[in-house]
Amino acid sequence: MVDSSTVNSPSANSPTVNLANDSEALKLPAGSRVLVTGATGFTGAVLVRKLVKQGLDVVAIARPTSNIQQFKGLSIKWIKGDVFDADLIEQAMTGVNYIFHMVTPFREAKSPDQGYYNVHVLSTQLLAKAALKQRDFKRFVHVSTIGVHGHIAHPPADETYPMSPGDIYQDTKLEGEKWIKSFGEETGLPVTIVRPAGIYGPGEKRLLKIYKMVAKGWVPAIGNGSNLLHFIHVDDLTDCFLLTATHPNAIGETFICGSERAITLKEMVSLISEDYSVPVRLISLPGAPLFALADLCELIFRPLGIEPPIYRRRLAFYTKDRSFNTSKIKNLLGFQPRHSDQEGLKELGQWYLEKQWISL
Repeated sequence: MVDSSTVNSPSANSPTVNLANDSEALKLPAGSRVLVTGATGFTGAVLVRKLVKQGLDVVAIARPTSNIQQFKGLSIKWIKGDVFDADLIEQAMTGVNYIFHMVTPFREAKSPDQGYYNVHVLSTQLLAKAALKQRDFKRFVHVSTIGVHGHIAHPPADETYPMSPGDIYQDTKLEGEKWIKSFGEETGLPVTIVRPAGIYGPGEKRLLKIYKMVAKGWVPAIGNGSNLLHFIHVDDLTDCFLLTATHPNAIGETFICGSERAITLKEMVSLISEDYSVPVRLISLPGAPLFALADLCELIFRPLGIEPPIYRRRLAFYTKDRSFNTSKIKNLLGFQPRHSDQEGLKELGQWYLEKQWISL
């Protein structure tokens, strides 16, 4: 049964917080049991450490093949299995007060479509229905993606911008998001949806290729590198999750969580170039033949279960504009990122050097 004190409509007069001065706003009530899906991922690992540090009763679902050695010594109850297994969900949800649902399949072009549906939609349905049965359930924080908006033709976009998912990952993310929002409205389950921008920070590997190319003095671009990229530091994002789990104004709302503004690919390359003291050249490549080649590669390799060497989603990084107005989460919840892209991207670059993933 859902705690009735958490399902009322948020009051326009509810207090907002300033995260720079009020770390208490990020604390869940003592003794809370918290379930995290996707805990072994980059963002999930940061979040569970924050939850453990708060002394909470943390339960985490992990794939049977997941390596949990990095969490050795931390007080986490691990449940191994598929997040779309109904029996496993019933076991994991016993006594849970808060859910952070951020699990996602390994995002590879070769992955079967059903896998995305099972993780993004079916697991959401199972978790939400199980949450309704809990005596003192407080909040379901559902993590989506800004990718559901697709290319932003008229930046910056906000949470009401039209949806235009570009692949099965984004399609099923949107389907899961729509389902949980409707379910919350119909049943009174206290739900908050967060659409993170591009997540980065020490430990992140998806941007490593860009840093490596800068270190070599050249970076390919489709066009002149003016496409917009919107980021969020993983430390800020996990703070955002904690805030949306406790703030009364977050119930029933959807928030885009990102830095204060987007930057261009060219600006990003310039930041890294300056930090590494390496002059860099953007090499402009034609888009049309590259996308045609990507389509051909996906057509050939995906049915064989082989990751294509080039595919549309990878090219989208160099072509689509992702720029968002993040004023809603600031005005309604008082959320303000503490990491600027300028500082954070340089921090990541230095981390790559320390790990010897890049040499200059």
